[in-house]
Formats: sequence, C-alpha cells, structure tokens
Amino acid sequence: MSTLSETTGASGTANRIGLAALLSAHIVSMLGTVVTTVAVPWLVLISTGSAAKMGLISAATVFPSLLAGVFGTPLADRIGIRRTMILAEGAAALAMVAVAATPHIGFLPLAALVAIKGALTGVGGRAQHVLLRPVSDAAGMQIIRTTAIYDGAGNLAMVTGAPLGGLLIFLLGPQGAIWFDAASFGLSALLVALLVHPPAGTMPDREAAANESYLTALRRGASHLWQDRVLIGMLVMTSVINLFTVANYAVFVPLWVDEQFGAAPAVGLILSAFACGAIVGNIAFTIFGPKLPQYLTFCISLVLCVAPRQLALGLTGSLVVVLVVSVLCGITQAAIRPILGAMLYARVPVELQNRVFGMVNAVTGSSLAFGGTLAGLAVAGIGLHPAILVSGSLCLLITLVPLVRYRPGVHEQRTTEPAESEQHA
Repeated sequence: MSTLSETTGASGTANRIGLAALLSAHIVSMLGTVVTTVAVPWLVLISTGSAAKMGLISAATVFPSLLAGVFGTPLADRIGIRRTMILAEGAAALAMVAVAATPHIGFLPLAALVAIKGALTGVGGRAQHVLLRPVSDAAGMQIIRTTAIYDGAGNLAMVTGAPLGGLLIFLLGPQGAIWFDAASFGLSALLVALLVHPPAGTMPDREAAANESYLTALRRGASHLWQDRVLIGMLVMTSVINLFTVANYAVFVPLWVDEQFGAAPAVGLILSAFACGAIVGNIAFTIFGPKLPQYLTFCISLVLCVAPRQLALGLTGSLVVVLVVSVLCGITQAAIRPILGAMLYARVPVELQNRVFGMVNAVTGSSLAFGGTLAGLAVAGIGLHPAILVSGSLCLLITLVPLVRYRPGVHEQRTTEPAESEQHA
C-alpha cells in the first residue's frame, strides 16, 4: 500500500513539475521573442537606415508564423506534438544563433532567417497549446485556470521583454541582444525535452495522422471549426477586438498624446496601465474564472475591454481618466483569451486540436495587420477625435451583439468538459 502511495505521489509531483516546466518554457521563449522584436528592427535601422525595411522585417516574422501555424500542423501531427515543439524551439534557437554570430549580416539573409524563425515558432506555438491540456489535466489543474496562467505569463513577458530588449541593446548591441533570444529558445526546448511528459494516450495518434492525406487533414480541421457556430462567433469577435486594439495603441493613443501633451512618455504610461490591468485581471481570473459562466463572461469582457478606452480618448483630455479606464479595460480583457482557449479544448477533439488551433491563431492574428492601417485612414479622412469616437462607437455596437444574443442553454453547454472524439468521427 505504501509503495503504491509513494508511486502515485511521485507521479503527481512529476506531473506538476511538467506543467511548471511547460509554462516556464512559454515564458522564456516569449521573453526572447519580445527582445528580438525590439532588437531586429533596430539592427535593420543601424545597418540600412531604412524605415521601410524595418517594416518589412516585422512582416517577415508575422506572416510566416501565421501561415506555418496553419499549414504545418498536419505534419506536426505526424511527427508528434511534443517532438515537434522540441525540434521547432531548438531550430529557432539555431536560426537566431546564425543572426547573432554573423557580423554585418545583410538584409536579405537576415530577413530569411527571421522568416524561418517565425515559421518555426508558428508550428511550435501550436504544438505547445496542444500539450497544455493533457499536461494540465495530469497535474490536477483545471484548464480554465491553466489558460489564465498561460495568458498572464505571456502578458508579463510582453511587459518586461520590451524594456529588457532596450537594456540589452544598450549594453550588448542589437546582435548581442539576439543571443538572448537564441538562448531562450534553447532553454525552452531543453525544459520540454527533460521535464514535460504528457500521459500516454492523451496526444493525437501519430499513426492515424500518417495514414491521413495532408489535404484531408486540413479539411477535417476546417470543417470541424466551421460547423461549431459558437466557436466561429467567438473567433470573429476576438478578431474584431484585435483589430480595434491595434488601432488604439498604434494610432489613436500616440496621436492623442501628441495633441494633448506633446510628450511621448505619456504613451508608455497609457500602454503600461493597460498591461498592468491585464496582469491583475489574469491573477483575478485564475482565482475566480472556474466559478464564472464562461461564454457570458466572454461577452461582457468584449463590451468592456476596448470601446471604453477609445471613447475615453474621444471624450476627455484628462490623462488620469484615460489611465484609470485603461487599467479597468486591461482587467476585463484578461478573460477573453483564457476563455477562448478553454472553449477550444472543450469543443475540439484532441486529434484535431493542432489544426484547429492553427486556423484560429491565423484568423485572429491576421486582423492585427489591418487595425493600424484602417485607423490611420480614418484619421486622415475625418480627423483624430471624430475617428476615435466613430471607432469607439462602432466597436461598442459590434461587441454588444453577442451579449444581446446570449442564451445560457445554448452557449454555456460543453464549455468545460473534454471534447468527445467519437462525436466527431
């Protein structure tokens, strides 16, 4: 009896260590990614002096990541989810080593290596999401709580990564800072390889994936997602929120600050206030999230997370008011991604998760490319304050739709239990 108890205890400890290792891998790779997001454009600037090439290098990271996150997932299912993550993180580390170790690297080789790294992180990121559910279950953690911690860890890395990148550039130069990214991906791969071992039978079947054609695999994932109207609605609304969020921080906030104060540090204050609110919201949601009706909380968060920020900019010239509203909006936005993640785990069979997650990320991520452009066109066409008020009002009207259409018996069913694969055979 004591031997069985000791074995069970040791297994439970190993599972909790595995979850901690997976979350730690997420944090360190996110930190490295944010540092590189600062360091690579700076490297382009000092080596070429071209603002246009700075924009191109950013696109070279984003679009390969989104595309690979969709079209690489059937291959990842065949290779194995855990193995894919280890290989992708390790190869991304080598790509960044090549950048950091090559003095006077040209723009085209740099863009190619950055694109390769972006594609690898797209594939590895989706594999990491698939690993999260079985590792969380094995550790005895509710998935809604795990997704909140996962999202909060990402927010914390975003907040700390940018100033860390600036400091590393100051101390080591941009290529020296990129060594940090290489090391972060190497450490992430090592943590997963040594400590993350999901229980047998909880991962997609590699043999079944190998017997399925590539196009059939993609089609099955797309078909399952399209048939789930609740998930499609959540996906559309998350894309809308991303679009308005980018419009806010990339265009409206900097222009409002310039008009009101002419002092750039206020931009940092506003964005930091929102980020701090998001971290507080993640902590609160980690504690209270499992007790809340998920879809209703999602709908309320949509209404409160962006539109009030934009309307505050349009209706007041007070920095204090804008800062307070930004903190409150950050708190409410913290629930959106954890709930979407938990709903995906509950409603998508394990063998389709990698493909569906990739499609979800591509759709929600692609909207980030258009928010700033549309906001800039609106400001050029009707002026700053009218553009802010129109954007905020439009955002409010769109995000109210799911709340008005909310039906508890329809939207709250099957939101926490694991998806049953046999129902979707």
